[in-house]
Amino acid sequence: MECMLHGFQYDLSSISAEIQCLQEESVQMNIKLKNRQAVKSELSQLVDEMAVPEQMINHILDCPVTERAFLEQLHELNHKINFVKQHSYNDTAACRDVLDVVEKLKFKAISKIREFLLTKIYSFRKPMSNYQLGQDAMLKSRFFYEFLLSNERHVAREVRDEYVDTLSKVYFSYFKTYINRLMKLQQSFESLFRSQHYALLDTSCREYLFVCDFFMLSASAAQDLFNAIVGKTLALYLKHVDTQCSECYDAIALLLCIHIVYKYRVLMNAREVTSLSSYWDTMMAILWPRFEYVVKMHIRSVAECNVQHLSSIDVRPHYITRRYAEFSAAVMRINENLPNTKVEQVLSELQTEVQNFILRLAACFGERKDQLVFLINNYDMMLSVIMERTTEESKESDSFQQLLGSRTQEYVEEILAPHFGGMMAFVKDCEVVLESGQTDRLRVFEQKVAPLVQGFAAGWRTSVDLISREVTTSFTNFKVGSTIVQAAFTHLIQYYHRFQKLFTQPPFKAMPARSELVNMHLIMVEMKKYKPNF
Repeated sequence: MECMLHGFQYDLSSISAEIQCLQEESVQMNIKLKNRQAVKSELSQLVDEMAVPEQMINHILDCPVTERAFLEQLHELNHKINFVKQHSYNDTAACRDVLDVVEKLKFKAISKIREFLLTKIYSFRKPMSNYQLGQDAMLKSRFFYEFLLSNERHVAREVRDEYVDTLSKVYFSYFKTYINRLMKLQQSFESLFRSQHYALLDTSCREYLFVCDFFMLSASAAQDLFNAIVGKTLALYLKHVDTQCSECYDAIALLLCIHIVYKYRVLMNAREVTSLSSYWDTMMAILWPRFEYVVKMHIRSVAECNVQHLSSIDVRPHYITRRYAEFSAAVMRINENLPNTKVEQVLSELQTEVQNFILRLAACFGERKDQLVFLINNYDMMLSVIMERTTEESKESDSFQQLLGSRTQEYVEEILAPHFGGMMAFVKDCEVVLESGQTDRLRVFEQKVAPLVQGFAAGWRTSVDLISREVTTSFTNFKVGSTIVQAAFTHLIQYYHRFQKLFTQPPFKAMPARSELVNMHLIMVEMKKYKPNF
């Protein structure tokens, strides 16, 4: 039994050692398996990435570039080119086996892409061709240029140069023809300017976005390429506008063109395109000086106008002042949208000269009353035109409003004086004495009271009727005439009220003439016949 047990113990020790040995071998085999699997995965991927399938070769060689299969295989080819290039640096032996095939496919693809893109570009040169359709087709195949740029830069540069040369000539020819045909319409200047520049704006936005997208350029590089494409066209436009402006004497048209530039600049910013910023600046440098020059010519013509050479001057609004009012209202209405101090300054200078011109015309009349009628008619006409055609209060309207008010007040005094001048002078003189506090001096006016009261009572109705007729015939504008009649009667009532108030003072309080004063209510009722709104 002891021998058996020793033998059994010896066997167990051997089995334990064998088990431990098997475990170690199992671990090593597992590690080898994982290593082999990893190597197999890497090798499999390397082989798949490096191998050139027959399908790719057939599609690159035989498929037209416009088919989707060619574009898909071109993407795969570009990936293999980059993959082989990367592993060539690591001196991978397998790369040498496929390098020749990949290079031949690359050159074939470049040849087909080059031919396709140049054909599209050359098609733009055909008369009446729609180059925008060609651009759309190129955008759908924008990867073609990316492939050229990555693999053959000189071909990519050739394509880009041909595009720039072709589109530069196409745009120049197109816009030159467009401008010549528009100018045959012989419309006003701003309409042609708007049409020409909207076409330029729309084309420029599209071209700039195409250049950025297809040629994959940054903002500064895209701007340089854009300038190379449309530079000749922009120079053509600037020369044309400069020539037209030098022959344009329509200040309103020039100001409208300036605001068109403002609007188009805003529109381009909304489209996130700033390719014409420098062009708009140059355009403003042409339009603004010409606008100021033309307006200053108007100012000089008004300042140097000899009123003695003007025929048939009457109290009605003068045609020159009407032209000024319409011009000024138009300029102010345009300037309301985007106010500019330059416009306000030249308008202020023009207004000053027009006011001086009106005063020179008024001086041609011998009587002050005719001068005032002429001034009121002209001020009212200018104020009416300006307020009718503008939506905001302006310095011009405020100025003419003040002038109209002061001249109307003076005219009222003039037309009342022949009929009620004695009473008006009496009231003024007595009020001066009362203000000085020397009431005793009123006695020197006692002899004038009775004739004034009797004269007013006897003739005020006739005088009011004469005043109403005179105002009606002097002013062509019924509204102005009604306003002046109302102002005259209001002024007369105020004077008569002050005249009656003097009878509360001691020297006049007990005078018999006080009972002969006309009732104020009677005067107001009578005056309503001449002015319904009084």
